[in-house]
Amino acid sequence: MAMAYKMATQGMNIKDECKSWFTEMKWKKVHRFVVYKIDEKTRAVLVDKVGGPGEGYEQLVAALPKDDCRYAVFDFDFVSVDNCQKSKIFFIAWSPAASRIRAKILYATSKQALRRVLEGVHYEVQATDASEMGFDVIRERAQ
Repeated sequence: MAMAYKMATQGMNIKDECKSWFTEMKWKKVHRFVVYKIDEKTRAVLVDKVGGPGEGYEQLVAALPKDDCRYAVFDFDFVSVDNCQKSKIFFIAWSPAASRIRAKILYATSKQALRRVLEGVHYEVQATDASEMGFDVIRERAQ
């Protein structure tokens, strides 16, 4: 546990690909989501999976492991109550109960470093199980 704290306090290296995939999702709309993971050996945040334009929220949830932490950004398109097409970007901090304590600490303490790089996130959701980040939760927060 001391090693996880040491790694987090010394700073996490955010790879350039993290920002570039996010920027493509945000501006070019060629991706629906990006999942990030921390490589403990290199002390870096890397891109784990990228969802194509045809993939939806169900595919994002399926891409998150049940026993390890991840970060994800999701581009949520919806029609507002005044009938306007809108898009909001969600940052999801996924920390399931079955994940290791070390991973939970590492992800919790490194989250802000990644958030600073990903400019344009509208909402943040922290989830320990699928019910805390259900589609209805996302839709309710966006409207």
